[in-house]
Amino acid sequence: MNNKYENAYSRIRSLREDNDLTQKKVAAILNMSQTGYSKYETGENDIPTKILINLAYYYNTSIDYLLGITDIQKPYARSKDFNLQDL
Repeated sequence: MNNKYENAYSRIRSLREDNDLTQKKVAAILNMSQTGYSKYETGENDIPTKILINLAYYYNTSIDYLLGITDIQKPYARSKDFNLQDL
């Protein structure tokens, strides 16, 4: 996990734990397996854009925060035309 995305992996784990969620629960929210989700938290697999978008919406934060680009957790204003169902 020693790469430039290391912060993203620890951020999604911290958000999950701060919200008292299990990997299994988050995986179910994302319609994927617990094993697959676990690989995102450990950095074994990169996190796809669609998953980042869904996590940002679920945790009410920005993708920049998830990736460690900013330490500001508050999300940006969202486009009125954007719909998660379109992903």
